[in-house]
Amino acid sequence: MNSPLTESPLEDAGAQTDAQADPRHRDDGAARLVWSPDPRDAAGSQVGRFLEWLRREREQAVEGYEELWRWSVEEPEEFWAAVWAYFEVEASVPYERVLTDRDMPGARWFTGARLNYAAHVLRTGADDAVAVVALDEDGAPEEMTWGALRGQVGAFAAALRELGVRPGDRVAGYLPNIPAAVVAMLATTGIGAVWTAVSPDFGTRSVLDRLGQVEPTVLVAVDGYRFNGRHHDRTDTVAELVESLPSVRRTILVRSQQDQPLPSLVHTLLYEDLVAVPRALEPVHVDADHPLWILFSSGTTGKPKGIVQSHAGILLEHLKSLGLCLDLGPGDRYFFHSSTSWMAWNFLVGGLLHGATIVLYSGSPSHDGVDRLWRRAAEVRATVLGMGAAYANACAKAGVRLGDLDLHCLRTVIPTGAPLPLGGWQWLVDELPARARIDAICGGTDVCTVFFGGSPLLPVRFGRISGRWLGVDAHAYDESGQEVVGGVGEFVVTTPMPSMPVEFWNDPDGARLRAVYFSAYPGIWSQGDWIVIDTDGTVQVLGRSDATLNRGGVRLGSADIYTLVEGQAEVADSLVVGVELPDGEYYMPMFIVPSEGAVIDDGLRERLSSTIRAELSPRHVPDAIIEVPGLPRTLTGKKLEIPVKRILQGRSAAETVSTGSIDHPELLAWFERFALDRARAG
Repeated sequence: MNSPLTESPLEDAGAQTDAQADPRHRDDGAARLVWSPDPRDAAGSQVGRFLEWLRREREQAVEGYEELWRWSVEEPEEFWAAVWAYFEVEASVPYERVLTDRDMPGARWFTGARLNYAAHVLRTGADDAVAVVALDEDGAPEEMTWGALRGQVGAFAAALRELGVRPGDRVAGYLPNIPAAVVAMLATTGIGAVWTAVSPDFGTRSVLDRLGQVEPTVLVAVDGYRFNGRHHDRTDTVAELVESLPSVRRTILVRSQQDQPLPSLVHTLLYEDLVAVPRALEPVHVDADHPLWILFSSGTTGKPKGIVQSHAGILLEHLKSLGLCLDLGPGDRYFFHSSTSWMAWNFLVGGLLHGATIVLYSGSPSHDGVDRLWRRAAEVRATVLGMGAAYANACAKAGVRLGDLDLHCLRTVIPTGAPLPLGGWQWLVDELPARARIDAICGGTDVCTVFFGGSPLLPVRFGRISGRWLGVDAHAYDESGQEVVGGVGEFVVTTPMPSMPVEFWNDPDGARLRAVYFSAYPGIWSQGDWIVIDTDGTVQVLGRSDATLNRGGVRLGSADIYTLVEGQAEVADSLVVGVELPDGEYYMPMFIVPSEGAVIDDGLRERLSSTIRAELSPRHVPDAIIEVPGLPRTLTGKKLEIPVKRILQGRSAAETVSTGSIDHPELLAWFERFALDRARAG
């Protein structure tokens, strides 16, 4: 739950000194220009063509990105109607109103329309063109044409119908990032059923925490997957899931090793048999706000929330975001390293709406070398490459050199999932081809899209996100609800977006949804992040506001400390938390994972402390700098600041986090022992 900020950031002269030391308020050259739009490229972009279409078809004279963004948020009805028309959305029944009203929550989009998301995906490419390229860690790329994709989706949809799946029923995937996951999702949504998915690297308890909520009638599951050079068998897990999910009537098994004997699972059909004979999809057109899929929150601060998004909302949002903002189109090869549990996977599949070829990669990005993802991107001639910011930073730390790879096709690189440290920025600037654009983005599972990112019309400045994406009325607010420009504030959205959740699953009166997004500022969406929107429109995301380091009334985002600390060669990873203790004390430790061969000694501790004191704030020098064997993260790469904070306040790991949703959950035991030892020493 988000809550208003109540403390004054400037309580005394000392606090004023600290604020002046804050890097967000100093001109250190970090925002230097690293990429500028070429006028010819801009004119040939999707958004450039959209501007011309607006002038020609709508007599709407909009000049440049800033003016287009402002029109998109000030006149959302006109903007989204233009997106619908420009991309020629097909509806069996036209919409009556674009937007019922602008009140949040409760705004409804394209009321009266009947349409289908999957039908729009499958209308796009020529039968013999490549729709999907599938990669694993070692094998040759495998291609699926548009014709094959359409045939398999139609066949799988027919099989689901024969199994009794009806509109509104849930179909769940327990699948890695493979073509079968794309086929199953499109077939499910194509007949009006509701898709949801969990990656097989999640633990059994975490899978049940998610799928148990939605009661799927069919489970599409893989019997195993390959990661980091090893095959991970999942047949026993699948059997356990089926036993624990009484709603599941049939299991459809996707085989990962054709040369192995078939597992003996009851009520099981083989995926390969169901898609063997191609069929055309017979799409079911549904109401605009009919559930499309259910995405789940990370589950690191409580039971995962089932976030329900709609056919029209996602369709229009992905037409806009992937077309007008990311600039995807036919001829692109769109490669985003993701698991099926992360919204980035859904955002990747959305590239098919624009005729792009999507590249699926199932495996470790660092198998047999930190640069494995880059090598595979070169192999498939990727034009757009997305990755976690942690991976880009790991490449920088490892001194990866890209000069020997043929990346001439690469025009956009997308780091996301967390703020990219400046060292990672510098590495990308140094290593990427000259005209490749760094498009740092910030999005959310909550809306399955991007709030802040770049554009072919916007310059890229070092260390900054280029701007607010079209249709995203984002601002920074202070604790009294006033807009802050050029300073730190809570990230809010003041105008509805089509892909905002239509509901949370099992939240019939909307109480949980209102508590999560609308309790801080009634009627205004609060995302729970700290941001700076500068006078030039660039954006900095400073971390979760509920993980704020608030010492003596001076608030600092943890991302600022990570940027400094992880810029040191000796530091591989770090975590800092501010812990309010029952005696009124505030304890702020920093945990450090050393780089290979490095030693965390008193000299390094003093250097880190001096750097934080000089460049950030004397009040935010850690009370202790502690070496740890490793840091657990969510499976999408987020640091576990809140769970670690709660462990240090005396709660158990089991109470604070669903261990199956994180990598290396065994590391939480280290923090439990640390907290216990500290309490005893007390």
